[in-house]
Amino acid sequence: MLLAIDTSSAQIGLALYDGTSVPGEFVWHSGLHHTQELAPALAELLRRVGIKMSAVTALGVALGPGSFTSLRVGLAFVKGLVLAGHMPVIGISTLDIVAAAVPLSSRRLAAVVQAGRGRLALGWYNAADSGWQAEGPAVVVTADELADSIHKPVIVCGEMSADERQRLARRFKNVILASPAQCVRRPGILAELAWQKWQAGKIDSAATLAPIYLHIAGGLPA
Repeated sequence: MLLAIDTSSAQIGLALYDGTSVPGEFVWHSGLHHTQELAPALAELLRRVGIKMSAVTALGVALGPGSFTSLRVGLAFVKGLVLAGHMPVIGISTLDIVAAAVPLSSRRLAAVVQAGRGRLALGWYNAADSGWQAEGPAVVVTADELADSIHKPVIVCGEMSADERQRLARRFKNVILASPAQCVRRPGILAELAWQKWQAGKIDSAATLAPIYLHIAGGLPA
């Protein structure tokens, strides 16, 4: 059983995955209460599913980009579990989680997550046989900067405020906004991505695993 943990932003996600199903999944907005809420939520998830922590044999964690403090809380929590249970850990880009939820398309995909101070972490993706593939490094932009960089039809998916969605929607001819439900970052998808890497023998060192932080930069042209 693999446990996935995502604390990239104000949204927290927990999921259990066994290779064939997602026995349990929690997603909620925590605000600034990650430290207080994470451990009790995990205990509740395990209770509802009816398993003990000893049944968990691997961990998947979202590495960011996202909120500096939120990412540090989640990664510290995961490293504590690794130390206690001597389990393998697999880190996954938060933007890869966002992209994996979107059906493949001939259009480019802009995956976003809240980066704090009214900015978005942005990653561009193109469809490939193996799924969405990242195109270059992620950057930090505002919703207006992202909208101004789009000049042909692009799918935009990820965590956005109502105001950010409205600003992007003004480019209605070229911005194809994923629905709010589709934009929820599902920890079940994180678990699936981590499981695939685990089964392929691609695990990370807990000692060197670090969050992905981004500097403020301009958006890439679409």
